Amino acid sequence: MLRGMASEEVPHAPAPERARDTRALGRVLIDGFGTGWARANVDQIMAVFASDAVFVETPFSEPLRGTEAIRRWWLDVPYSQSEITFSSGEIFAAGPWFSTEFKCVFRRKRTGEWVDARGAIFCETDGTLITEMRVYWHRWNGGRETSKP
Repeated sequence: MLRGMASEEVPHAPAPERARDTRALGRVLIDGFGTGWARANVDQIMAVFASDAVFVETPFSEPLRGTEAIRRWWLDVPYSQSEITFSSGEIFAAGPWFSTEFKCVFRRKRTGEWVDARGAIFCETDGTLITEMRVYWHRWNGGRETSKP
């Protein structure tokens, strides 16, 4: 027990079942998101976001707020990417947050160039949907290390 605190004042660690629940929810949400990306299905991608969600595409990007802004960002995928594969790693959870590594490989429709994108996704949830998604990633374009979108 901490000194100077009554037993009811001692902070409690989050219950392990909460982390398991967030981890399980994170797996469902990331799998839905990744499947939507791999199928170039914007509706499926958007199904994981709460209506007031925030999407931050890189640590240096302006946050996109709300599903209309997020949808506009993802609308380019069906027109610019093909032969898309998406995979993600283990889900790590803490409270309402979860994170995972990911890899997405696709071919640019306009140039035929292959892109290998790898990074990490950090999400906050409301217990059902993603309320904030931050993507920290790097893209290799045509075998060259670049950062062009």
